[in-house]
Amino acid sequence: MSEQTLLAIDGGQTGIKTRLVAADGSASDRLLPAVFTNRPLSPQLAAVVAEIARATGEVPHTVTVGVSGLTSAEAEADALMQRPDLAGVQRLVVTHDSVTSFLGVLGDQQGAVVAAGTGVVTLGVGPVHSTRVDGWGYIMGDAGSGYWIGRETLDAVMRAHDGRGPATSLTAVMQERWPDLETAYVPLQASEDRVRTVASFAAPTAAHAASGDPVAIRICREAAAELAAAVLAALRVTEAPADAAIGAIGGVFGSELIRTAFENAVRAERPDARFVPPAGTGLDGAVALARLGAGHPLRERFAERTR
Repeated sequence: MSEQTLLAIDGGQTGIKTRLVAADGSASDRLLPAVFTNRPLSPQLAAVVAEIARATGEVPHTVTVGVSGLTSAEAEADALMQRPDLAGVQRLVVTHDSVTSFLGVLGDQQGAVVAAGTGVVTLGVGPVHSTRVDGWGYIMGDAGSGYWIGRETLDAVMRAHDGRGPATSLTAVMQERWPDLETAYVPLQASEDRVRTVASFAAPTAAHAASGDPVAIRICREAAAELAAAVLAALRVTEAPADAAIGAIGGVFGSELIRTAFENAVRAERPDARFVPPAGTGLDGAVALARLGAGHPLRERFAERTR
């Protein structure tokens, strides 16, 4: 084991990415099965450390973790340090994956990063403090996310079906999955995969918006407004500078209409804001986590343990 050996973990719901950085600076990446956020995290993360140690024959000195579904960094760090698979680890840093996403996208800049996929979370960093906006799950939040767009789409189709709303070409999209709209709610509500099923309607909604369907256009514009509101709140709460950097990542921003409407809404309040492409990935952010200084605004968002 070397003082410089670092294992960085980016634990997401589509896969766990790891990077082992050796003493000489060389690095090797591996992709492992996804994190299950409805199960305890520490056994899953400990298994990742054990797998890397087994494959390389070396226990890392430092482990940094950015993980989806984290509720308490302090509790998770304590639990992990008690796991036998981490007995040889001397330093552990644990945080939510919104933090590692921020570091991967903007690095050490002040600003905000919004990550919008099936769900959505925004992280803002100012001169002194940081804040999280939304990311409260599909029942309580995730406004503007893929799930949110899909839910709005299903609602609009059913309103068109029963006469409460205007006709929309999105009806045909829904009927591809459920030909009988009258009974579509039954299998959807019974499905264990209903969140992903609902979110799957986001991409066709964006496509129909690009083709000119008024209902789809409205939904996409409203999603953009929600995402912009989250970023503006993050910048306001953290007192970020007028020219703060903004990163927008995730599948929702694959829609040109949503991205443009989002940027226009932010610029309406923050004309000097800078929209920047991602400097790196969440895994790069997990590596950077090991180097944050004691006075960094993000220090309040992670837990560190040493032996």
